[in-house]
Amino acid sequence: MPTVELLMPKLGESIIEATILSWNKKVGDTVEIDEPVLEIATDKVDSEVPSEVEGTIIEILYNEGDVVPVGKAVAIIDIGGGDAPVVEKTPVSEPAKVVEQINEQVNKAQETVSDSNLSNANSSRFYSPLVMSIAKEERVSMKSWKQ
Repeated sequence: MPTVELLMPKLGESIIEATILSWNKKVGDTVEIDEPVLEIATDKVDSEVPSEVEGTIIEILYNEGDVVPVGKAVAIIDIGGGDAPVVEKTPVSEPAKVVEQINEQVNKAQETVSDSNLSNANSSRFYSPLVMSIAKEERVSMKSWKQ
């Protein structure tokens, strides 16, 4: 049973908590995307909290009148889909593949910069690989960069 946590939203930079005024839904009720699930109040604003998913409320974690920190789960919504997991676990070997791909890209970028007829070694200033690449494409020589 895949589930999603309905989180207490951040309503402003200085808002760190909100009070639950009332629940518009109860356990077992179905909700649509953007349908208001509960009403909350902060020291600055009263607001409704909409559902971000379609599903059935299976658990309410706080009662009316409770003060809940921003970012905490206030309810659990079953989004259906049978026994499929919500998040697939990434195999352990996957991060190694990503690191290998990144290293390959870095090596290609270094080769491009070193293959260029431009060289940072002749200059007391540092030019990023992006600047060097643009200069190569535009056929700008290092001699014109000296001040």
